Amino acid sequence: MQITVKGQMAYAYTGGKPFDPQLPAIVFLHGAQLDHSCWNLQSRWFGHHGFGVLAVDLPGHGRSAGAPLGSIEELAQWVDALLSSVAIEQAALVGHSMGSLIAIETALQSPSRISRLALLGSTLPMPVSAALLDAAWHNEAKAVAMVNNFSHSSSAQIGGNAVPGLWMMGMNQRLMERQKPGVFGCDMNACNAYARPLTDLSAIRQPTLILAGGQDRMTPTKASRALASAIATARLEVLAGAGHALMAEQPDHVLNHLRDFLQH
Repeated sequence: MQITVKGQMAYAYTGGKPFDPQLPAIVFLHGAQLDHSCWNLQSRWFGHHGFGVLAVDLPGHGRSAGAPLGSIEELAQWVDALLSSVAIEQAALVGHSMGSLIAIETALQSPSRISRLALLGSTLPMPVSAALLDAAWHNEAKAVAMVNNFSHSSSAQIGGNAVPGLWMMGMNQRLMERQKPGVFGCDMNACNAYARPLTDLSAIRQPTLILAGGQDRMTPTKASRALASAIATARLEVLAGAGHALMAEQPDHVLNHLRDFLQH
């Protein structure tokens, strides 16, 4: 589905069903250097079970036009504009990694527009090492290799794709490689610069689910626990054995948690 947001074309996958703004809406927000396809299983299930689904490509990512936006605050404003563009009064936001920061900021900027939050692989702050930030700007192949390694648990690095015959690490690498030049550095900088203090999250009143990987080396479980403690309405679930790439490593478990949370 193509949507005009702030004068530019944006793409959203609708789960294989025509988007209906009258249905309960869910917006899926991908992480840095990714696009809507990281949500294929989850978005398709909700699209076929009574929800209006928008798994978006953020500006400059995937099939969406324009340049990538340089801050989490700008991206949250873009999400609010997206909702207005498709006549959605209120939506649940499901965000992974950078997408989780966008979901948090949108809920703080536009609380009446957001019904629920699901934050996957999330922490606040979300610092990026100097080495990775430099590689993201100047050596994308190196940055892709670094993130691909640190995004996956030890077991995922030797196999374990839920679909027989598919290579999990190779799929994620190719997904990152197909993004436009300059996106990686912009995304990493936006995550690193996002400076909301945890105390601000006391303003979040929406029901919130936090999904953390027990072997996540990018947003460790300890940091996810601190995030959950800062949101009074939050519930933390730890997926044992999963790394940062939760939707790829444990797609059914992620779907089950989202289904239980968003259907009630």
